[in-house]
Amino acid sequence: MLRLFNLILLIVGTFMCAAAPSAAKDVQIDGLRFGVNGETTRFVLDISNETEPGIFLLADPYRVVIDLPEANWHANSAVQTTGLVEGYRHGLFAPGVYRIVLDLKEAATVKTAFSLPPRGQYGHRFVLDLEPATRSNFLAAVQSSKNERPVVTSASVPDVTAPRKRIAGKRIVVIDPGHGGPDPGNLGAIGVYEKVVVLEIARAIRDELNRTGRYEVHMTRDRDIFHPVRERFRIARRHRADLFISVHADSIANSKVSGASVYNLSETASDKEAGRLAARENKSDVIAGVNLDEADDDVSSILIDLAQRETMNFSAQYANILVQELARDVPMLGRSHRFANLGVLKAPDVPSILLEAGYLTNKTNARFINSDSGRKKIAQAVRRATDRYFQQMVALGR
Repeated sequence: MLRLFNLILLIVGTFMCAAAPSAAKDVQIDGLRFGVNGETTRFVLDISNETEPGIFLLADPYRVVIDLPEANWHANSAVQTTGLVEGYRHGLFAPGVYRIVLDLKEAATVKTAFSLPPRGQYGHRFVLDLEPATRSNFLAAVQSSKNERPVVTSASVPDVTAPRKRIAGKRIVVIDPGHGGPDPGNLGAIGVYEKVVVLEIARAIRDELNRTGRYEVHMTRDRDIFHPVRERFRIARRHRADLFISVHADSIANSKVSGASVYNLSETASDKEAGRLAARENKSDVIAGVNLDEADDDVSSILIDLAQRETMNFSAQYANILVQELARDVPMLGRSHRFANLGVLKAPDVPSILLEAGYLTNKTNARFINSDSGRKKIAQAVRRATDRYFQQMVALGR
């Protein structure tokens, strides 16, 4: 079936990717503040030097996106919003692009945007004024701001149609730390964002697998940067991965709930909680200010659906093994092997699972997965499961 899938790829082709230009981190963001004057809401950014941000609007939900050159953030992220702005997020969206996303309480458009030179106690400032708008006016502004959106693509890696080149016969594993950049993920009981916790867990897993000498390990990100959901599994495909592991940490209103769980792809959620998680994780692109109208599938074919069924079987096999290995040393959630329609797991030719390492909303669980000892136990469980899984693949002649 995988040979058939490779033949399909040769016929229909795959997406193109180009390296994004990078910019030096010569912009320092030192502060921000919000103010209201009548119906106008003002957003002020204190920056180290004058710059011309890219500004565009996105609908459903209403958002204003501000893209700066790659920058260092030194501002207080706890500044309270007011007026038309409900909340904000920020982070490295792509090499060379630092993104700030303003979530709006209602439809609003940019009244004016300008830079101010240093004066008195203030240095360089960027000022953005927002005013209320009707939905139709907002949607018109979305269209007119399209040309301000940066063209952001990922760095080039080998074409998936090229012959697979292994390093001394090593299996290829891609580890995906969830969230990143302007998409922070959950903020748990210990005050550390999910994007930080899962990056450290992913690094521990990478190091544990590398120590065996049996695997070629890649990570979708090794710093605080954002990748769209589809780009994450595309990275795995371009590396021609044998296994894709996406690492996350869950959150729930009930702070008593704790424990790890493992998900693999299914169009039907295994339970209400799995459906809730899928709905939240699939909104990652919205949170980071991605224009969802431009999202597309790599390929579309009933034959690819057939290939994906085989991949889903292998994914479920690995997930089952991983649950067994985690249960030896890691606190587990009841019914810890689950199924959900998670966009990050939709590579049709790469067995893929999502590991929810634990619950950040449970203080004890959060401390465990954010500790050196907890990360080590999780990483060792992943290594044992990966060894067992590929031993079974060898027995099947794969």
